Amino acid sequence: MNFKTFAKIALGLIVAYGLATSDAALAQKRYDPGATDTEIKIGNTSPHSGPASAYSAIAKAQAAYFRMINDRGGINGRMITYISYDDSYSPPKTVEQARKLVESDEVLFLLSNLGTPGNTAIHKYMNQKKVPQLFVTSGADKWADPANYPWTMALLPSYRGEARIYAQYILATYPDAKIGVLYQNDDFGKDYLIGLKEGLGENASKLIVAEVPFEVSAPTIDSQIVQIKAANPAVFINIGTPKFVAQSIKKVGELNWKVVQIIPQVSTTIGGVIKPAGFENAQGVLSAYYLKDATDPKWKNDQGMIEWNAFMDKYLPDADRADSLYIYGYAVTQIMAQVLKQCGDDLTRENVMKQAASLDMEVNMLLPGIRVKTSASDYRPIEQLQMMRFSKDQWELFGPILSSENKPM
Repeated sequence: MNFKTFAKIALGLIVAYGLATSDAALAQKRYDPGATDTEIKIGNTSPHSGPASAYSAIAKAQAAYFRMINDRGGINGRMITYISYDDSYSPPKTVEQARKLVESDEVLFLLSNLGTPGNTAIHKYMNQKKVPQLFVTSGADKWADPANYPWTMALLPSYRGEARIYAQYILATYPDAKIGVLYQNDDFGKDYLIGLKEGLGENASKLIVAEVPFEVSAPTIDSQIVQIKAANPAVFINIGTPKFVAQSIKKVGELNWKVVQIIPQVSTTIGGVIKPAGFENAQGVLSAYYLKDATDPKWKNDQGMIEWNAFMDKYLPDADRADSLYIYGYAVTQIMAQVLKQCGDDLTRENVMKQAASLDMEVNMLLPGIRVKTSASDYRPIEQLQMMRFSKDQWELFGPILSSENKPM
């Protein structure tokens, strides 16, 4: 072999090796806007002000959790930059802030944007932009539609599925009881109403004797409650966000109305709902849930609760631990951290969505027996709930873990 031939072979090997190592490097690290070797930028909109401001506790918990992650070295060596803007639970503001996050701040994805109206307003935009709209804090059925909206996924159990559980409970426990329904006049309230009627089946028209809507902009719902009471139902289903559920429980107490009350799981926080309503007025109120309760002494020695309390001591020492929204915010961020760990160095929006749809994990603040599971065709991470009743100063769980899908009890 002469020198020229040897040189050509050697050069070819060097070029081939260079291409191979270049391809390997590209395969190892892939980024979309919002991700670098050192940073992951995450966006959020939340009602830090306005009628649903109680829910801002979720964003506060998420910001604190990401601070904890950064203190521990980040995720796969990258620090988390979490940006949360106030949208006041106003869809036009949600649109404005989401656009700012995507187009100006260039976040990798949005996390836990709150509310059905606001998320509806940005639903098409996020999917057109192909930016993940992840773990939406809303149980509307529309978020579990990977065929048409592959970039959007919720975390909460379906509102319709939850309402079907309440219907099944009513039919089993109070089979002939007349039902009065107060509902928020938006997609949130209407989803519950649809699910309730699905669960009651052919009995719906006979059992529901009052069906009264209210607007989220209303200062009070006293007149609607008086209207429902006049129909004399034995069961009162109160479908609203925390402010209105607290008002309603308090008004029922003031009226000395002895009725079975059921409220949605998104409005069960002791700090944000029960305390303002009055503990004496909330006795016997029913709901269903999937998270552990920090006020329940049975979790005192639970490892998950011990870790959560340590987190709260360090990062949110002044927060109200009776407010379950801090537990929710902690849990959803724990799930998000797992998604990012699974992404490794492939921090493209496509891979973030792929990993979010590839979960099978326990979360230490969920009730035992409830597991987070997703797939490319199943965008409902949590599909189980357990009934609970408020007694004295805390919620008491009862009965088995139930599927929020349309299955018999």
